[in-house]
Amino acid sequence: MGVIRLHNMTFYGYHGISAAEQKTGRRFEVDCELFVDIDKAAKSDKLGDTIDYTKVYNLVEDIIQKNRFALLETIAVRLANILLKNFKIKEVLVRVRKKIPPIPGNLDHIEVEIRRKR
Repeated sequence: MGVIRLHNMTFYGYHGISAAEQKTGRRFEVDCELFVDIDKAAKSDKLGDTIDYTKVYNLVEDIIQKNRFALLETIAVRLANILLKNFKIKEVLVRVRKKIPPIPGNLDHIEVEIRRKR
């Protein structure tokens, strides 16, 4: 088994509890770790025998940019479930970060992580 990682995919979205977040939006970052059998692809050297990274990126982008969610937890679970549904992966780890969250104080981001298995 191997791991395919897409790190720091960055999108602009309108997710959050406050009206301000929903109106003005924020920058979000997503990491996906896809646990897959890479032996067939390693032998054949063909894209059809592995996970197409572009399709993963596009799916994540669609979820982040075409929907509105109140919670990071909801985004993370939706992403994990749809990745398991659409790709031949055994396990997925998803991290969703909200950059510069609306919290008093000095804070770079809030992050939610979820791991799901088939």
